[in-house]
Order: sequence, then C-alpha cells, then structure tokens
Amino acid sequence: MNISVPTYNPAEIERKWQEKWEADGLYHANIDYSRPKHYALTMLPYPSGDLHIGHWYAMTPSDARARFMRMQGYNVLFPMGFDAFGLPAENAAIKHNIHPKQWTYRNIERMRKQLKSMGAMFDWRREAISSDPEYYRWTQWFFLQFYKHGLAYRKGGMVDWCPSCNTTLAREQVVGEERVCERCGTPVIKKNLEQWFFRLTKYAEELLSFEGIDWPERVRTLQINWIGRSEGAAVTFRTEQGDPIEVFTTRPDTLWGATFMVLAPEHPLVEKITTPEQKPEVEAYVYQALRQSDIQREAADREKTGVFTGGYAINPVNGERIPIWIADYVLMSYGTGAIMAVPAHDERDFAFARKYGLRIIPVIQPEGVVMDGDTMEAAYTGPGYMINSGPLNGTYINGKGHDDPGIRKVIAYLEANGLGRAEVSYKLRDWLISRQRYWGAPIPIIYCPHCGTVPVPEDQLPVLLPEDVEWRPTGESPLKLHPTWRFTTCPSCGGPAERETDTMDTFMCSSWYHLRYLSPHYDQGPFDPREYDYWMPVDTYTGGIEHATMHLIYTRFFHKACRDIGITKGNEPMLQLRNQGMVLGEDSEKMSKSRGNVIAPDDLVSRYGADTVRAYLMFFARWDQGGPWNSGGIEGVHRWLKRVWSVVLEPAPEAGRADEATLRQLRRKAHQTLRSVTRDFREFEFNTIISSLMELLNEMSRAKQNGAWGSPAWEEAVDIYLRMLAPVCPHISEEMWALLGKPYSVHTQAWPQVDEEAAKEEMITIVVQVNGKVRDRLTVNAEIGEEEVKALALQSEAVQRHLGGKTPRQVIYVPRRLVSIVV
Repeated sequence: MNISVPTYNPAEIERKWQEKWEADGLYHANIDYSRPKHYALTMLPYPSGDLHIGHWYAMTPSDARARFMRMQGYNVLFPMGFDAFGLPAENAAIKHNIHPKQWTYRNIERMRKQLKSMGAMFDWRREAISSDPEYYRWTQWFFLQFYKHGLAYRKGGMVDWCPSCNTTLAREQVVGEERVCERCGTPVIKKNLEQWFFRLTKYAEELLSFEGIDWPERVRTLQINWIGRSEGAAVTFRTEQGDPIEVFTTRPDTLWGATFMVLAPEHPLVEKITTPEQKPEVEAYVYQALRQSDIQREAADREKTGVFTGGYAINPVNGERIPIWIADYVLMSYGTGAIMAVPAHDERDFAFARKYGLRIIPVIQPEGVVMDGDTMEAAYTGPGYMINSGPLNGTYINGKGHDDPGIRKVIAYLEANGLGRAEVSYKLRDWLISRQRYWGAPIPIIYCPHCGTVPVPEDQLPVLLPEDVEWRPTGESPLKLHPTWRFTTCPSCGGPAERETDTMDTFMCSSWYHLRYLSPHYDQGPFDPREYDYWMPVDTYTGGIEHATMHLIYTRFFHKACRDIGITKGNEPMLQLRNQGMVLGEDSEKMSKSRGNVIAPDDLVSRYGADTVRAYLMFFARWDQGGPWNSGGIEGVHRWLKRVWSVVLEPAPEAGRADEATLRQLRRKAHQTLRSVTRDFREFEFNTIISSLMELLNEMSRAKQNGAWGSPAWEEAVDIYLRMLAPVCPHISEEMWALLGKPYSVHTQAWPQVDEEAAKEEMITIVVQVNGKVRDRLTVNAEIGEEEVKALALQSEAVQRHLGGKTPRQVIYVPRRLVSIVV
C-alpha cells in the first residue's frame, strides 16, 4: 500500500477529530432495542474552575472502558454534568464580591472545554447542571414527595455555630485543632437548631444488604461499619425526679453492675438534674465539650474526663441509686446520648471509675475465680457466670453477643418484668439536609401562622433563588436578609406567610443526577419514563472511595425511598461500582497548591497531546491504587505513541519476504494480546493493557523488519492493534485508521474476536525438579503428552546425574509447567 505518511501532530489531529465527532453526533446515545444497553457513569465534578489531574485519572480510564463496551456491541450511555451548588461558590462570592451564579457558570464554561479536550465519549446533549432551575425544580419536587410520604421531617439538631457570624457552619468551614470559624477566627460551638432531616435510618437494615450488586468489598465494609448495626436491649433508668433516661446496651447481662450513668454534655436533661453546687463546673465543661468535633471527642487515645451533675438515677433492675455524670466521649449523635457505666466489664468505664473514685461491682466472673471490685486491676470482658445479679445469678455468658443464650435469657427476664426490651440499634443517623446558606436548592416549605407547615404546591415549582442578594461579611444567608423573597402568601389560606430560608445539602442534588442525565430537558417529571425503562439501572459507576459513607449511602437510600414511593424501580441504582486510587505529587504527597506539587493537565495536553496523557494515566499505576506522578514516565509513553505511528504507517522495504515462522509468531502474539487486553478491560486492569500493547508493538516491529509488512498477517495485526488502541487513545487511532483507508469510524467498529488456534503456543518450557531443586529445563511442543514429557525429563543428563542410579519414588507432572521427581 502506497501512502504518504505525515508527521504525527497531536494538537492538529485531536482538534480535527473532536470537531468531527461532535458535528457527527458520534457519541449520541439513543434508545435502541436492537442492542443491549450499558449505562456507564463517572462521578460528576464540582465546577471549581479547573480540572486537575485527579479528574483525568478518574474519567479517562472510565471513558476507555465505556468505549470498549461500545465496541463489544453495547449501546453505551456515558454522560457528564456539574454538581454546581455548594459552599465554595458562596465563599468566593464573599471573598471576591462576585455572585455565586456568575462564579459557578464561568467555571463550568472553562471546565466543559477542558473535559472536551480529553476526547471522552460524553454525550453532551445530556449535560445536567444541578444549579439550573430546570434541575433544582425536580430536586424540590423530590423533597415534596419525601415530605408527603413521611420521609422528610423537621426537628432540633446539633450544628457547628459561629457566635460572631451568627450562622451555622459546614464541617469544611471549621478549621484547625482549635475549631475556629474560617471566616472570622471565632471559636465554634455546638448549637441546637430546628432543621430538616430525611429518614435515612428507616432503610438502615436494607442498606446492609448488597445482594445483586458488584461493589468492592472495601466499600461494603465501610458502609456496614458506618451503619453500625448492634443487637441488644433498650432499658429505661429514671432520675430521682422521675424523668426517663433510655439507654441501649449490647450487654444487658451487666445491668446489675451499672454503678453510674453518663450523659452527653448537650443532653436535654443535664440542665434539669444539675444541682446549684455543680452548676458552674458543669456549664464550663459543657462549653468546652461543645467546641470539639465528634471525632475529637471519640478519639481512643484521648484521656476521658467528666463532671458530676449532682443528680442521681435509679437502676431499674436492683433499685440502686447511682450518680449521673456528663462526659464528652458520650455523643448525642450516637444512640440516646446516655450510657449506663459498668466499670467492672468495660475498659473505658473502668478507667473513668478509677479516676473519679466510683464504685466497681463485678457481675460476670470466670469459673474458679473470685473477683473483687476494690482490687481489680482491669475490666474483665471475657466469658463467665453472672454474680451479684439477683435472680439471674449463675447464668453463663459466653461473650458472643446477641447469639449468647445467656444474654437472650436476660432480655427475656427484662421483657417479662417490664424493665426493658430487645432492640436493634444503628450508629447511622437520619440525614440532616438543612443548610443555612444561599447557594443551594431552596427547601419548598412555607410557614403560616394559621396553617402551620405548608408544602409549596408542585405547580409553583421551582422556588427560584433570588439573584438580587446582598452579601454581608457576617456570612449570614442572604435569603434571611432579602427584603421580599422570604415573605409570601400561604397556599392554603391565602394569608401572609414566610418561606423556609434553609437550602438543601448538595448531596441531595448528587443523589439523583444519574436520573436527570436520562432526559435533562424533560419537563413532565424528573426524567422521561421511557428513557428510565431503557437505561436504568446504571451498569457501571466509577469514582473515589472517599464517597463510600456519604454520597454512595445517600444515593442508595434515595433510590430505595423513591422505589417505595413509586418513582423508581428495583432495589439498587448502580449495579457495578469501581473506585480509582489517588494521583500523588512527585514527592509522593497529596497534591496541593501549598506544596507546589500540583500537576496541571492542560499543560500536559498542550505539550504531549490528550492521547499521551490518557495512556500515561492508565499506565503509570494500578488504577484502583494510584501512586506518585513521574514526569519522566510520560515521555516514555509519548515515544511509544510516536513509534506506533511509524511502525503502523511507514512502508517497509523488505515487504513480502517474511517466512512462515515469523508470520505465525506475529498472529500468535496479536491474538494472545487481544485475549489479555479484552480480559483487562473487563477487569479494570488498565495499566497492563498499555504494557501489553507495548509488547505487541515490539513484536510487530520485529516482524516488519523481517518482511511481514503488507502480508495478510500484518494487515490483521494492524487492524487488531488499532481497535485495541482506540478506547485508550481515541484520536491517534482514528487518524491512523483513516490514513489506512478504513471505514469511518474506528470507534463504531466491533471489538475483534480472539482466534484461539492462532494464539496457541507452539513450544513451551517445562521446568524439571529433583527433590524440589531445579535441575533442567525442557523446550517441548505445546501439545506434548504427560507420559512423553515425563520420559524426556527422566532421560535428561542433568537429571540422571542427580538421580545417581536411584529409582524415583514419584514423578509428578504439572501440565505445561513442571515435572517434579522425588527420590
């Protein structure tokens, strides 16, 4: 074939093909019942202003696999959009005196161009932006459905509060170990505010099941631990004034050893039970506790402190009067905010009791040992018989939790006597969705002095954010300060009323964005039912594992709740999940501007082209693990692509002179590589795809030098090579495919089929061991039989020397690998 081979020019080639693909709608995904569908989804970015190399690391291998699935015959949907509401835009508005909308949409425009430079097969017709009114109209609609079905409710909840800015703060706005407001530096405290919640805990049990989905074990473990299911008993203590204090315990067998109670500092009973003498000390302790985060308070290595309230409770199983303390290691966000303390059998309670001189009464004792609370040196947490436990003395506790017959006996006793009940508890809390800031979807609720809480009628959605807002340095939400927006009329009675000024957590937006991609401009509902029935559920979802216990739990809950309401179908929104690792700086540290180790993909694309960046990101580390960036490594990948260009396109003077052995080896290597690359695409093993393509190129180069160019075996190898390369490096593959005169486009071609006969090895190497030590290696025909290979091994001169005339006791053959001779 006589062709003129131009110089490889990535910038020119990539721009040309991106424009043509877009003009031709090459990646438009439409309903097509003649092909199986594949909904591939990668997590959408926040429009911060620039794509970083982490975005590319998440998206380009996901794009390559989506392309592979398309070539496998699937009708592939691979959409993209922007998670556009949230705190960074609001902070930018305050800092730079720019409207959050202007900041957000300017960033989206820039990032959209960067995403297109990647050459991904995104169907841009389906772009969804969560801050568009046509999007958040349906975010508000979902809220109303949850409200109507009892899944949304309002109650008091603890938040981080800045006393100076007079506003709640998101977790990201509380900085440093001193926990100060990032805006003004004032120490942050906890405060109880009326806020909106979703009943996430209603689905706790179902969220523990991963039946029917292929999710990584690590994600499942993180979610299971986050949900924190425990079986035990709920028991009600009472204060001396008669107020109930309910506790949950997994060890009801130790109730008779409860010698004091501990409440969270923010527990509503603290103020009531605290005596005047203890009040100053309690108030000071509460203030300090409320300045700390839950993580700080729960730290295992932190010294446990507390203060006596002066109040007492009655232990329901024995009538004992026990003191009530407060301690910061007890949290209102976990359980009931109250615990019974059993120092004889809990290490934390034991340390606390010894520190403050509180009673220790053993109630579980191993056989043959006499335990004394005054002399115990540590808490005993093993199995034993109940003592000091009234009617249950002698009951054996095996220490196996709720499967323990002894504990079941104790719970039966509590229930029979009206002292407690069996209960399942979860560490998971309901989802707090209220945010006291502007740049988010307004909660569609109206408060009327006559009608109470009234949902906004669906035909009045969206409740639009006002754009004429005033930003004050205090950081207070402009929605509270707006002269007109807050005030409205009641939909029920027509009287004056006020809007809810809280906006929704941005995780609400990202819990359903995969549904809006189906039909982003559909105005009869959040999605077109016909599109839903064809595309859902998501077949493959990719993104960071850091979202395991928030976004990935929220989106599963959202789907299940909508299923019960009748909006969605099936039990799960995403069937397969895969997580990428993290790209570190060249110093092996996390990339950050302060460290100066951030890698800018735009610079790399400008220098090497998008195909090189894509291939290097797939090659330099295992995708699920990540690793440190190596600027030298990308040079090698760029050289490889330039070599692909020359090996495939440049004619060879020795054409047509290859012998049969060269051609057979070329076909063998091509089909062996095809087999391994196909497997690696399926298994997300992207780095070995590139190394396999590099090895095949070496074989093709040798074959070309030996006269294979122009032969049917060469043409087949080139065809296979370009199809395998196309998902990884879409632009150079398309260009070479076109230069070779093949039909447009390489990305609409079928994935090649492995010829297993051609892929077979002709000769293999068999290792021969005598008594476990390698003594020889045999190169034999790949089809050799067991008896023949054993005979050859025994005839080997090296083996005969080490046998020394002895008869082997055993000869073991491991097919195609090993002969082991035992003397």
